[in-house]
Amino acid sequence: MTTSITARDAERMIRDGALLVDIRDSDEFARTHIPGALNIPLAKLDGLETGDRQILFHCRSGARTQGNATRLAQASGDAPCYIIEGGLDAWAKEGLPVAHDKSQPLEIMRQVQLLAGALIVTGVILGFLVAPAFFGLSAFVGAGLMMAGATGWCGLARLLRVMPWNRPALG
Repeated sequence: MTTSITARDAERMIRDGALLVDIRDSDEFARTHIPGALNIPLAKLDGLETGDRQILFHCRSGARTQGNATRLAQASGDAPCYIIEGGLDAWAKEGLPVAHDKSQPLEIMRQVQLLAGALIVTGVILGFLVAPAFFGLSAFVGAGLMMAGATGWCGLARLLRVMPWNRPALG
């Protein structure tokens, strides 16, 4: 079972020895994280060993941790398990320390959103100004986004992960 706590309560518990685990992907963690947090992406949580130490989980906004509360409780074993309400956003809003590394690339999903949006807008503009066939570009990207939502597999994200500007964060 998980219990939700505030960022201030989490800070106190960390000072008292609780383990802080950031469940976001490594590219998100590389750009912005709470100093001292351990990065274990949600997909790799199996086998987490905490002993009887209290464990605090967080993501960016709290949505991933809330949505996976049962899995987080299972991953923590017998250790007391907590979720930081509002995640990293709430932590920063409280004025607590956050490490930012602007030299790291934008998170992959933000890159997907930017590129997909640009391709859709380009397809629409070209469809009106050049030839209606360019509307197909927008349709293709939209279909790809629907497939990604339905299956959890995103071809654009896979492509962006191997781009040279993303290698430092993901290496």
